[in-house]
Amino acid sequence: MNHPFVFPRLPPAAGSAIHARMAAIFTTALPIDAVLGDLREKLAQTTRLVLVAPPGAGKTTRVPLVLIDESFATGGKIILLEPRRLAARAAAERMAQTLGENVGETVGLRVRLQSRISAKTRIEVVTEGVFARMILDDPALEGVACVIFDEFHERSLDADLGLALALEAQAGLREDLRILVMSATLDGARVSKLMSDCPVMTSEGRAYPVETRHAAREPRARLEDDMLRVIVTALRAESGSILAFLPGQGEIRRLASMLEDKVSDNIDIAPLYGAMERAAQDRAVQPAKAGRRKIVLATSIAETSLTIEGVRVVIDSGLARVPRYEPDLGLTRLETMRVSRAAADQRRGRAGRTEPGVCYRLWEEAATGALEPF
Repeated sequence: MNHPFVFPRLPPAAGSAIHARMAAIFTTALPIDAVLGDLREKLAQTTRLVLVAPPGAGKTTRVPLVLIDESFATGGKIILLEPRRLAARAAAERMAQTLGENVGETVGLRVRLQSRISAKTRIEVVTEGVFARMILDDPALEGVACVIFDEFHERSLDADLGLALALEAQAGLREDLRILVMSATLDGARVSKLMSDCPVMTSEGRAYPVETRHAAREPRARLEDDMLRVIVTALRAESGSILAFLPGQGEIRRLASMLEDKVSDNIDIAPLYGAMERAAQDRAVQPAKAGRRKIVLATSIAETSLTIEGVRVVIDSGLARVPRYEPDLGLTRLETMRVSRAAADQRRGRAGRTEPGVCYRLWEEAATGALEPF
C-alpha cells in the first residue's frame, strides 16, 4: 500500500531540510525507513558501521539518498559499491528515478566500459573492481565522505580488498571517512570485529509469504532435465512469472533450448548471466508484457539487489559456480558447489518481493540443515 513517507526519529530542530526533502521523494514506505533516523545519528558519532537488512528492506536505494544531506557529507561524495554491473545499473537508475533525474546528475554510475558522472554528482554507484582501482589511484579518497559496501555477504576478492584499503585509508589518512557495510544475510558480529568492533544495526525486511516445496533430484538425471520437469510443473500449477536459478551459462543455454519446445507461445524465455550484453540483461529484468509470462533463467546474479517485477515463483537448483584459487597451481578455476543456507534464503525471498509466492527447491527438505550457514 502506498502512503506518504514519514521520516522516523528525527532529532528536534535538526535535519528539517532532509525531512522535507525525503518526505517529498519517498512516497512509499519501506522497512528501512524505521532505522534511517538511528543510522544518521550513528554515522554522526562514529565512522564505522554495519547494517544488516533483509531483501526488500530498501537499504540499497534509500540509505545513500538520506546520507547525502548529512553534515559529514557536505561537499563530499558517497560511493556505493555493488557486486555486479547489473545491480549497479539498477541501483543508480532507481535512485535517479526517485529524484526525478537521469543517471549522471545527482546519482552517477561508474562500471567497466561505462561512466556517467558529472560535476553535479553526489552519489557514485560503482562495482567493487572499479572501487579497488579508484582507491589504489587515490589512497586518501579525496572528496569522498562515505563508502558504502552493499551486499557484502557475497565476499569477493575485490570487495575484501576494497574494505581493507578503505580501513587503511581511514586509519592513516582520512579519520573523517565514513565506512558503512550493508548486507541482507550477514554475520554482522564477524564483520564488526574486522572493523574494530564497530556498532551493528539491524532492519526488518519486507516480504510476502513464500510457500516452500521440495522436489528432489532424480539420481541419474541431468540438472537441466530436473529443472525442466519442475518448471513445467510450476507453469501448470502457478500463475505469474518464474525465476529459475542455475549454476552457469552452459546450463542456462541448454535449458532455454529445451524449454522452447515445451512452453506455449505466450511465455518468454529470458536468460540472465554476467557475460550477457547490457540490453539482453535489461530485457530479462523487465516485467513481462500484458497477457504474457516470463521464465528467467539466471545465475546467482539475480540473488540480490534486484527485483524482477511479476516473479512469484522461484525454482532453485541449489547450486552455484564460484571461483576457487588453487595455490599449488597458482590458478583460479570455477567450481560448482552447493549454495549456503543464506544464499538459498536469498533466492527463496525473490518469490515474495511483490506478492505471495512459491519456491521449489531441488533437494530434500532434510538436506537444508546440512548446508553451510553462510
